Amino acid sequence: MSTTTAPNAIDAVFAELKARGETALIPFMTMGDPDLDTSVALVQAAEKAGAHMIELGVPYSDPLADGPVIQRASERALKNRIGLVDCMAVASKARERGVKMPFILFTYYNPALQLGLNAFFSLLKEHGFSGVIIPDLPLEEDGEARAIAEASGIHLIPLVAPTSEARVERIAANAKGFVYCVSSLGVTGVRTSFHEGIEGFLATVRKAAKVPICVGFGISSREHAERFAGLCDGVIVGSAIVRKVEEALPQLASAETSERDKGVQAVQSFIADLKPRK
Repeated sequence: MSTTTAPNAIDAVFAELKARGETALIPFMTMGDPDLDTSVALVQAAEKAGAHMIELGVPYSDPLADGPVIQRASERALKNRIGLVDCMAVASKARERGVKMPFILFTYYNPALQLGLNAFFSLLKEHGFSGVIIPDLPLEEDGEARAIAEASGIHLIPLVAPTSEARVERIAANAKGFVYCVSSLGVTGVRTSFHEGIEGFLATVRKAAKVPICVGFGISSREHAERFAGLCDGVIVGSAIVRKVEEALPQLASAETSERDKGVQAVQSFIADLKPRK
C-alpha cells in the first residue's frame, strides 16, 4: 500500500476553526436508524445545522462504550441487517448530495478484523473517510491498524479517559487527527454532571497532545458545549442527538415525504441549537 501525501480533511477543518477562534461541533449518529437513506438525509441536515465533521456509528451487537440510547439505535438498525460496509456507503451517498465536512467512522474492532484490516482501510479511503474511532482497540495493540491507517491517509483517533492515568500522555502524544477525551466515567449517555477532575484531565491531555483535543460522553446541550469550548478544540455530541432521532422516528419512518422532512428538520434544529455562542 502506497503512502498518501494528500492532506487530511480533519486537520484542515481544525486549522480553519483555530484561525477563527471557533470550537468544532462533531455530532455522532447511528447509521441505519431507522434506515440508510434517512441516515444520509440526517448527515446532510447535520452539516446544514453547522456541524464541522461527523461520526458515523456502525451498529454493533455488543457495544461496550455505548449507553442505552445508542444501544437501542443499534438494535433497530441491526434488525434491518445494517453492516459495516452499508454504513461506509452512507458517506459516499452524502458526498454525492453535496456534503463537504469530514467523515469519521465509529466502529468496534471485531467488524474491522472480520473484513480484514487492509480491506477495511481501503474501503474507508474509497468512501471518503478522514478518520476512524475504534474504542476497544488499545494503544498497546493498535500497531498494525495504525500503520495501515497512516499509509491510507486516515487518522486512527484514540480515546483517553480520566482513568487512563499514566497512559494519558502516551496516548495523547501518539494521536492523529484529535484526541477524543472522555468527559465522564462509564458508558455514553446524557448527563447533568461530569468527572470532577475534568479540567485538570483536559489540561494534562492538552499538554501531551500535538493535535487538537475534543470532549465527548455526556455533552447534550449548548450549555455543556459552551462550558468545554474554552478547554478544548471540539465537542462531540452523541446520545442526545440519537435520542432526538428516536423521538422523531414516527416521522422519519413515515411513507409521507412531508412527514419525513419534518423529522429531519427537528433533528437539524436540535443540532443547530448545540453550537456554542461566541
